[in-house]
Amino acid sequence: MGRFDRYELVFVHPGTSAAVPEAADVVEVHRTDRSGPGGHPVYADDTGIVLAEISDRDEVRMLASGGHQDPAAAVQVRPADA
Repeated sequence: MGRFDRYELVFVHPGTSAAVPEAADVVEVHRTDRSGPGGHPVYADDTGIVLAEISDRDEVRMLASGGHQDPAAAVQVRPADA
């Protein structure tokens, strides 16, 4: 898959499925000019609190934007509607 300027990060609540919309929180992120530890682009939400490195294979690595954060491990990604 190609890289997109915007993605939706889907945070699935433990013990549920992303197929059930109420069981997930969705955050839209946009591409920044930074690269993450894996060399892939970093995406951020409008607040700059939610940061994610997204590879060209749509693999997601959540990044901490401040102290005492515990980045989510179960995150799915999908291109945001244009």
